Amino acid sequence: MSKHPASEHAQRFLSHLQRLDREALAKLRHSLAFDPGTYSPAFPYVERFVSKEAHERDARRLALYAVAGLFARHPRTGTQGFASAFAELFRHRKSESLEKRFVALLAADAENIHDYLRQAVSLLAADEIPMNHATLLDDLALWMNPWADPDRLDRLRQRWARDFYRVIDTSTES
Repeated sequence: MSKHPASEHAQRFLSHLQRLDREALAKLRHSLAFDPGTYSPAFPYVERFVSKEAHERDARRLALYAVAGLFARHPRTGTQGFASAFAELFRHRKSESLEKRFVALLAADAENIHDYLRQAVSLLAADEIPMNHATLLDDLALWMNPWADPDRLDRLRQRWARDFYRVIDTSTES
């Protein structure tokens, strides 16, 4: 499992989310039904973390909104990244469909990664498997950028695949 430290900005944002009350989290949870950054009741909780230079479709801005909603849906945070957490879910449920879902997620593009993650994080929440929301934010800031360097995006996908399959492999060795 790779250790990929989160940025200071992502850590501050996660700390902010952890201090929100139930009403704020409900608004952020509801924002998952919309494209990231378009549900105005979520603005007071996220926009203060958006760079002043960012435009409305800025990838970091979209990632902030996506992670805010995902955190509100599943606030159990931990040290393992999303891919490792999803591998743990796979180990618990022993379902081939989860592996297929993960592989499909790896092929997602900037426009639909949010939809794949919304479904996947709901599954993690159902099994109460924690994940690192701060590293997810940094990863999504790259993934949700339609102009991202394809090599950087490929390396990110490869890291997620390694994290997923290494957790599965270590579980079969025990």
